[in-house]
Amino acid sequence: MSATDQPKKMTYRDAVREGIRSALQNDPRVFLMGEDVGHYGGCFAVSRGLLAEFGEERIRDTPLAESAFVGAGIGAALGGMRPIVEIMTCNFSLLALDQIMNTAASLLHMSGGQFNVPLVIRMATGGGKQLAAQHSHSLEGWYAHIPGLKVLTPATLEDGYGMLASALADPDPVLIFENQTLYIMEGELPANAGPVDIASAKVRLEGKDVSILTYGASLPKSLEAAAKLAEQGVHAEVVDLRVLRPLDDATIMRSVAKTHRVLIVDEGWRSGGISAEISSRIQEQAFYELDRPVQRLCSAEVPMPYAKHLEQTALPQVESIIAAVQNLVRSHG
Repeated sequence: MSATDQPKKMTYRDAVREGIRSALQNDPRVFLMGEDVGHYGGCFAVSRGLLAEFGEERIRDTPLAESAFVGAGIGAALGGMRPIVEIMTCNFSLLALDQIMNTAASLLHMSGGQFNVPLVIRMATGGGKQLAAQHSHSLEGWYAHIPGLKVLTPATLEDGYGMLASALADPDPVLIFENQTLYIMEGELPANAGPVDIASAKVRLEGKDVSILTYGASLPKSLEAAAKLAEQGVHAEVVDLRVLRPLDDATIMRSVAKTHRVLIVDEGWRSGGISAEISSRIQEQAFYELDRPVQRLCSAEVPMPYAKHLEQTALPQVESIIAAVQNLVRSHG
């Protein structure tokens, strides 16, 4: 294997940056815009160095006005550009919800199929960094409720790098939720990394006793829990949902039919969340495959605490995943 064929060691943050850099290099229509993406290098340092490399025309700092710059991104997309709009955290995306839902997601339908909106919006999501309630929630499940959008949740370096290219090639709006605790995650990016599928889930670990369905920052936690459960003789199958809209029902149901027990791990709130939607689909499509009712492990239904010990308690953790699985497999009924 030559040096150029070797995987590159980097962080998730680096992989996302390389995905943006590749998009900028490969298509002159692509540009990045958002709060502090230029001179500051991004709130999470994802865009560090890109302003010096590509200049102010393609790396555009915006005012703190989410509705305004998301609207500008929609206009640019309609005008033939391929904008990447970065919103600092998904909490702030609510200030642009009218633009996202009433315009970007609806325009193709309301124009009778005449106007696509090839817009990509990236935003940080999730808790675990002690950034308090206004910066730490997981709202990707909310956006998965809206027709006209694709909702992606990359949890690996390869997906963090490759989902962007696939999203930019899509003619319709795509939202990419990058969990902020993953940015420092280290790994290897394959030398041949490129665009990845943005329509299907992926089985990250094969198992026979229980299916753990999850995404985002809960994926590495679920894999760690599965490794510890294997030491106890419980073999969990871990499915990375990756795409919350459209959900990949086929992969989910295949796993259910294989293990007959399901735990959904979701950093979103339990009430009315994406975990409830997945549970309902399993009940509708694979009820007779289940040996136990579907179980859900979600974040506590409170605004995210600032105090570290309370924040960690509010979020799903390896230990709570293990306890939930143990409860599921305890009965053989």
